Amino acid sequence: MNVEVFDRALASLPERCLEKPLDVAMVLGSGWGDALRWDAIVSRVGYGTIEGFGPATVAGHVGELIVYDYLGKRIAAWCGRRHFYEGVDWESVVMPVELSRRMGAKRLLLTNASGGINPALRAGDFVIIRDHINTVGLNPFIGPHNPEWGPRFPDMSEIYTKHLRDVLHETAERLGLRIMEGVYAFTSGPLYETPAEVQGYKHAGADLVGMSTVPEAVFAAAAGMEVAGLSLVSNLAAGIARSPLKHEEVMAAAKAAKPVMAELIDGFLKSRGAS
Repeated sequence: MNVEVFDRALASLPERCLEKPLDVAMVLGSGWGDALRWDAIVSRVGYGTIEGFGPATVAGHVGELIVYDYLGKRIAAWCGRRHFYEGVDWESVVMPVELSRRMGAKRLLLTNASGGINPALRAGDFVIIRDHINTVGLNPFIGPHNPEWGPRFPDMSEIYTKHLRDVLHETAERLGLRIMEGVYAFTSGPLYETPAEVQGYKHAGADLVGMSTVPEAVFAAAAGMEVAGLSLVSNLAAGIARSPLKHEEVMAAAKAAKPVMAELIDGFLKSRGAS
């Protein structure tokens, strides 16, 4: 990846975004960007105005960075993401993570919508990501090495930080919310998976499948950030669902789950473990 792309992107942000180091950053997937609470907004920035990034192109991804203060913390919420399947470069995929890191964030919450593989899951369930399987075989570190982003061969033994997973468990328990941990299978998209592929991921140990999150998670972990991953099961995966898969299902599930999303994000940010 080209470091100069991130240099130019950071320089294009309003000065207000950089006046105080971030405490927490969040990259919010399909529908999650509507579930925020704040004390005061510092700045709102459209992705299209960030040099080298570009506007979000997928329904449910607003494409806006909101920097705000909440409970004495400075938060960056990236409402929407760029996906590998959009044909963009890796710089765009990990842009929110790298800019957040440069803005001082040491903790990162990644959220998404996913297809459920584990038979114990139902549409509308939330799952804390414990680990993942990269079925694509590609990652942002292919290419020249930049020591600022960690060692040449990053250890991936614990990408999703245990104490942040504990924070999410505690938050769910306070809410009386049924939640489990699971393994997320990352596919390139934009095709939904075939039933045979889903069965293959299931046998490999995956509980969920989706088209995002993993590039951001590995980049953040290698660069020394603490990472939490939280997924909304918006539908059951191919071969498990009884009807054809549609993006409209994802949007409808996110809309229905919005109140719970707000409580989970709120509880995560309030926790001392996330500060």
